[in-house]
Formats: sequence, C-alpha cells, structure tokens
Amino acid sequence: MATVRFKTESPYVKREEREHDPSDLKYQKFLDTVSGSVSSRKPVTMALFGVGRAGGIHLGNLKAHSSINLKYVVESDQNKWDQIQSVCGSSTEIVHPDQAAEMLSDPELNACVICTPTFTHKDIILLCLEAGKAVFSEKPIGETPEDTRTCYMTAERVGKPLFCGFQRRYDPTFADIQTRVRRGEAGHIQIIKSISRDSPLPSLDYLKISGGIFHDCMVHDIDMQSWVLGELPVQVHTIANAQIPEIAEIGDYDNVVTTLTYPSGTLGIINVNRFAAYGYDQRLEVFGMKAMYEANNGKPNTAVYSTSSGSSSVPIYHSFPSRYEESYAAEMDHFVDVVNGTRELPITYLHSSAVSKIADAAEKSAREGVSVVLVWDKAEIPAGYFC
Repeated sequence: MATVRFKTESPYVKREEREHDPSDLKYQKFLDTVSGSVSSRKPVTMALFGVGRAGGIHLGNLKAHSSINLKYVVESDQNKWDQIQSVCGSSTEIVHPDQAAEMLSDPELNACVICTPTFTHKDIILLCLEAGKAVFSEKPIGETPEDTRTCYMTAERVGKPLFCGFQRRYDPTFADIQTRVRRGEAGHIQIIKSISRDSPLPSLDYLKISGGIFHDCMVHDIDMQSWVLGELPVQVHTIANAQIPEIAEIGDYDNVVTTLTYPSGTLGIINVNRFAAYGYDQRLEVFGMKAMYEANNGKPNTAVYSTSSGSSSVPIYHSFPSRYEESYAAEMDHFVDVVNGTRELPITYLHSSAVSKIADAAEKSAREGVSVVLVWDKAEIPAGYFC
C-alpha cells in the first residue's frame, strides 16, 4: 500500500496521443508499410554486376525489394550461374560480361549495381553511365583520384546519379550518434575512436585484389569519423605492421592504428585489423564536453545463459552480411529514391575524393614512418563540412 499514492490515471486515457520513440526505426517501417508510403515508390529495373562478397548481399536485397525488378545479373564465373538462377528465378537473366554492352541497350533498364573487384569499377561505371543508366557502386569508385574524378564528371555530363556505397552511414546506431553530435548535444568533441576488426579471415586471393587495408577497410572509418564530426583532418599518423606472415608476403598490413588531428582540435583514433577470432568487431566512441556516446557490437540474440560456473551469451555477429543487414537494405532504399528523383545523393564526388585522399595519407604515413599534413582547398570540402 505504500506505493498506492503513486497511482495515475488509466493508461487508456490519451492512448491515441502516445507515439513510439523515433529510435524505433523498425516500428516506423511497419507504419510506413501499413500506410502504403513504402509501396508508393516507382518501380526501378536494375542489373547487378558481380556476385561476390558484397554482391551476394545486394542480390538478396534486390530480389526482396518491392520496388526493384532485377532483370539482369552480370557474372563472369559460370560455375555460379545455376545457384544465382535458383535464387533469382526465371524473371532474371544471367549475362556474361562480354554481353554487358548489349544488355545496357535495353530501354527498360534504369540502373546498375556494381559489386565487382575494385580494379574493374571505373570501366564498368563508365560503360553504364554512357548507356544512360543510374549507377550504384560499392566503394571505392575508382582506384586513383583521377579515376574517381572521371567517373563523377561523366555522371554529371550524362545527367545520371552515381551513388557510392558506404553502408555504415545507414546503421541506426551510428546514424543516431551522428545526429546527436551534429545537434551539439555532446558539445565540442574531444576524441572520436573507431574500431574495425574483420571476421572471418579474408582469403589471400581476395586480399591481393582488395586495394589494401587502407582503401578496403579503413575508408569506412575515415568516412564515418568525418561524417559524424563534419570535419576533415589536417594531419594523420599511422603505425602498422603485419602479424600474419601470408599478409606480410603480399606487401599489406593486418594491424593498423591511425591518429587524425581535426581542425577544431578533435583527435581521432582508428584501429583496423584483418582478423578477430571472436567475431566482426565494429565499435565507435565519441567523447565530448557534455557527453560520451558509444556504439557497441550487436549479437544474433540477447539470451543470457547462467549456470553454476557463471553467465554467457552467444558471440557477436560473425561478419558484415549479418552485422549490416539492415544498413544494406536501407542504403538500397535510398538508391531507389535517388533514381526516382525523390532524394538527394548522400555521398558526392567531394566526399569520395576526400576519403581517398585521407586513406592515401594514412598509407603513406605507415610506409614512410612520417606524419602527413593534409592541406585542403575550399573546392575540395564537401557541403556541410569544414576544415
């Protein structure tokens, strides 16, 4: 009876006025589906280039998307064709790259999704753009700054969008932290730290064509830190080595720490590793004058198993397809909206080129053992960023 004085009115009073917290994005998606706002998207006919690591994820999302007609899959490895066909069904045609030019002449085809190895990106992107198709490409757009510029300038000339895939921007936790930081809720940020440790161990065949740990892995952390802060670093310093002999033999690193100095005084730390035995480790910490925000690792389920010897739970997600499942789907939603002209490109030429410039500096620092000062011309700084 001691708490009876705390009783309030029935929860049915003002029931219709209560709403879900904005952080519950899944419930909002349910409401959008019920209201019909999701299904109101104009259908888009697409082709997918490459069914490898990233392409396998996009294949499932493209087939499941209510507004996408996946008409073609372009894949060079004919050993994969039967499996791809079983996933896609008879409505999707599998095409060898030698037939890509003919496929692109299809007037029903609106857009192409590029998930081939990095060294092929430029040629395929230009082929698709010149055919008048919108393009989604996994990062990076090109292997060199010149390649990246050529692709974006071509997109501008033909009047078609070129969408660069950085799926971490669509992670609900990272996005919420970015919003709060940009609103000033944490005050001036003193330190931002990100950790990216890969799982499972990539094959050596993949690593040889990956572009190296800086352009294959660290670019995600570079983009995320700059996106959260709205700043570009003015100095970077890297310490790196290869703890795995096979990776050392191909001239790459597997154990990297990079520090970044931002113009406002914020210090950034990026730790990237090629292998974590315990799962796919993706964390972020933002420490400000008013608050600290953390993004920790998710798990397949939240069960806790308690016995006489203690408590345990399942491991963190094994790899990026499960860790970023929602992010990849949300990213493709955005691309569909860009193709339909209802949303703007989230990542422009200036974003892509800035990330590549910082990654180049981080690698140079590692290989030469020096700190690298970054000088930014005003024309290089993306809208909404400062330096």
